[in-house]
Amino acid sequence: MNFLQKITATDAPAAIILIRLMIGGVFLSEGIQKFLFPESIGAGRFAQIGIPSPELMGPLVGVFEMGCGAFILIGLLTRLAAIPLIVIMLAAISITKIPLLLQSGFWKMAHDSRTDYAMLLGSILLLIVGAGRWSVDRRLMSKLRSR
Repeated sequence: MNFLQKITATDAPAAIILIRLMIGGVFLSEGIQKFLFPESIGAGRFAQIGIPSPELMGPLVGVFEMGCGAFILIGLLTRLAAIPLIVIMLAAISITKIPLLLQSGFWKMAHDSRTDYAMLLGSILLLIVGAGRWSVDRRLMSKLRSR
């Protein structure tokens, strides 16, 4: 089995599309908003929370969120697309939620991190199981097997 076959292989049920719609839709929307509202969601927010080079990192993260979110929505190279999103969520949690835990306690952090946690675990799930039956990955896998 070659690399492309390995990353597109999926035996996940068709219902995994619900996770793809959630993860892909949220990341695509957040990426777009980093460009629509850079002062509050993009570079401005990144500067406020202390991310280095916010003028570069805000748009860069936005591009990854839009691109990987779109790929996940249609189920194209889903496992590869999940990796940058996992990194983004781990960074978001470590930069914003760990300090909140230390400053305001567990319950405040737990409340404020619920979306980050869901996006992280959903992305990890897609990395593990792939895009599912209703995806471009599944069609690619079928075509690669028939060759």
